Amino acid sequence: MTAPDGRPRGANLTWSAFLAMAFVVVGLAGLFASYAVPLPLQRALAREAALDAAQAALHAPDPARALAALRPELGDSADALLPPSGDMTRKIAAERIAMRARLEAESAAVAVRARILLAIVTLMGALFGAALLHMGRRG
Repeated sequence: MTAPDGRPRGANLTWSAFLAMAFVVVGLAGLFASYAVPLPLQRALAREAALDAAQAALHAPDPARALAALRPELGDSADALLPPSGDMTRKIAAERIAMRARLEAESAAVAVRARILLAIVTLMGALFGAALLHMGRRG
């Protein structure tokens, strides 16, 4: 079917722009997700550096004070290491393993949430595009 001006009915530039926007939204959701996905790795690298600093602090003149100064960088690892007592080298090694396990679980959770986000936004974009095409056929 054609419109009075000879163009195919429904081939309106406005509808095409809206359909393009439906796909742009999916792309933007993917872009935003790409910023969230590497966060657990960045946190793990920072925590790894803090645990290295904690290991070095054991050889400082006042190890307890040096370790206490690292509390902000150690985050939740600080609870396992402070106050210093016993075999600190073994405690730091155990905390490295525990920290890696926690951040690996966090990484998996972020990846699942990113996939769900992209699936939902893709489905919404597809439904939006289908609705626009359906409206274009009727108009």
